[in-house]
Amino acid sequence: MVDAAGFESVAQCPRELHQMMAAAADGLGSIALDTTQLNMSVTDPTAWATAMNNLGMVPVGLPGQQLVSDSICVPGFDPGLNMMTGITPINPMIPGLGLVPPPPPTEVAVVKEIIHCKSCTLFPQNPNLPPPSTRERPPGCKTVFVGGLPENATEEIIQEVFEQCGDITAIRKSKKNFCHIRFAEEFMVDKAIYLSGYRMRLGSSTDKKDSGRLHVDFAQARDDFYEWECKQRMRAREERHRRKLEEDRLRPPSPPAIMHYSEHEAALLADKLKDDSKFSEAITVLLSWIERGEVNRRSANQFYSMVQSANSHVRRLMNEKATHEQEMEEAKENFKNALTGILTQFEQIVAVFNASTRQKAWDHFSKAQRKNIDIWRKHSEELRNAQSEQLMGIRREEEMEMSDDENCDSPTKKMRVDESALAAQAYALKEENDSLRWQLDAYRNEVELLKQEKEQLFRTEENLTKDQQLQFLQQTMQGMQQQLLAIQEELNNKKSELEQAKEEQSHTQALLKVLQEQLKGTKDLVETNGHSHEDANEINVLTVALVNQDRENNTEKRSQGLKSEKEALLIGIISTFLHVHPFGANIEYLWSYMQQLDSKISANEIEMLLMRLPRMFKQEFTGVGATLEKRWKLCAFEGIKTT
Repeated sequence: MVDAAGFESVAQCPRELHQMMAAAADGLGSIALDTTQLNMSVTDPTAWATAMNNLGMVPVGLPGQQLVSDSICVPGFDPGLNMMTGITPINPMIPGLGLVPPPPPTEVAVVKEIIHCKSCTLFPQNPNLPPPSTRERPPGCKTVFVGGLPENATEEIIQEVFEQCGDITAIRKSKKNFCHIRFAEEFMVDKAIYLSGYRMRLGSSTDKKDSGRLHVDFAQARDDFYEWECKQRMRAREERHRRKLEEDRLRPPSPPAIMHYSEHEAALLADKLKDDSKFSEAITVLLSWIERGEVNRRSANQFYSMVQSANSHVRRLMNEKATHEQEMEEAKENFKNALTGILTQFEQIVAVFNASTRQKAWDHFSKAQRKNIDIWRKHSEELRNAQSEQLMGIRREEEMEMSDDENCDSPTKKMRVDESALAAQAYALKEENDSLRWQLDAYRNEVELLKQEKEQLFRTEENLTKDQQLQFLQQTMQGMQQQLLAIQEELNNKKSELEQAKEEQSHTQALLKVLQEQLKGTKDLVETNGHSHEDANEINVLTVALVNQDRENNTEKRSQGLKSEKEALLIGIISTFLHVHPFGANIEYLWSYMQQLDSKISANEIEMLLMRLPRMFKQEFTGVGATLEKRWKLCAFEGIKTT
């Protein structure tokens, strides 16, 4: 029998508690207690045989063999007793601290020991017998089947034995000497399986109803499987969430959403197009709007202004390109200067080596030193030659660029610059003319829309306001037409000035050639015939008179309206066509007729020809508002009548 007050004396002795904790830390797998507290020595073979006879079992004859250690037999173990204030009680089933030693390796034979509890005692099975068999472990198993219980065993006794393995959540006991125990965690089931094969005896009774061989096995419970499935689904969700976060992190950022078109958004976009920092973002929005088909008759004017703002950034981009090219040129110049400095240092180093190889200094060096100096000199010369070739290549490229620039220069470069300036001015005026024409078309479209709305609605206050708007638009349109005509006249004047300048240039070049030939001829005559200085002056006077006469002839030619036979033919055809149409014809109608005769002629060419002959053709405007039209009429016969 075990002394019931033994464990109380252990709990009251702090020194023995420290021994227990030290033994657990060393991994001894037992609790160090004084064996003098046990009335029965476990190592005594006689006491072991007596205990087996009391249980009705045949004693195993193993003389001199120690089956279990004395330290495992803890008298009156109370699992709910706190050993110390503020410290949770030690679980006897934890390997290294409890009554159940840690599971040994599979290669070593398992040696189980006697376990003492308050209400019962557990005796291990014969070590020579095979271990008890178990079924396959179900997933997430937390429930064990315990069979072979004594008939008189109660739930309290079962809980006292198995709560050493861990927290018990439920015990379902049957009347047929078996029960099911459900633990809080899965690892507690492994500790409960360790008790399989033990013989359980209640108290000190030898009755068969108070003893039984325990069989602990895995049990399949729906609650365990459901919790296991929930954990698996939770892990799968976590894994999917983790993968999604990883994919989102690696996925490139999506482009910003494009807002829908509206007048307010168009106004904001026009401001963004003028800002250099927001231009790239705004141009993508403008492109998407145009591709979606947002341009219509009402919004054409706004889209044209935005396209014009986009065109204004071309000059900025060209300036940026010019600055980058300038930076590149500066970097090339710095590189060339640095390369020149490196080459001069190489020259100095090579000069030092050459001075060292002279007879005066060369005799004082040893053989090894001479060899090293020779190697260094050759290496320096190779590097010097490579650097000089690179520098010469850079200079050759610069000379080629300079020669190209010189070839591009000519004596007439100044005249070309003037011509390019005039051409640029004419092109700018033409662009302005086209923009005003497009604005005029937009205003016409708006007038037509307002007319349609006016026909659909009744004469109300809104109609009156629309009439006022229509009148205002008509006035503005008339003002734009006048401005357009003024710009066209200015453009024609500029073009005529440009042509006159070209003719003067060609004429002056021809005169210069003639004068040069005459001067050469006069020099030859003076040398051969020996004319006097007065004869040379007479010749110069004659040449000046010839130049003035040529100028007068050129002015007379400029006053003539026609320049070629083709223009005369065109004038005749156009005069016949307009004579047939006494009320005049617009330029498109006239161009469509002339294109049947000459497919290469353009409407602009016909209009310029008509404007050059104001005494033969005149321009009139017919219609009001949207029906306003520009027509050309033949007025040559009117001029004859007046004269």
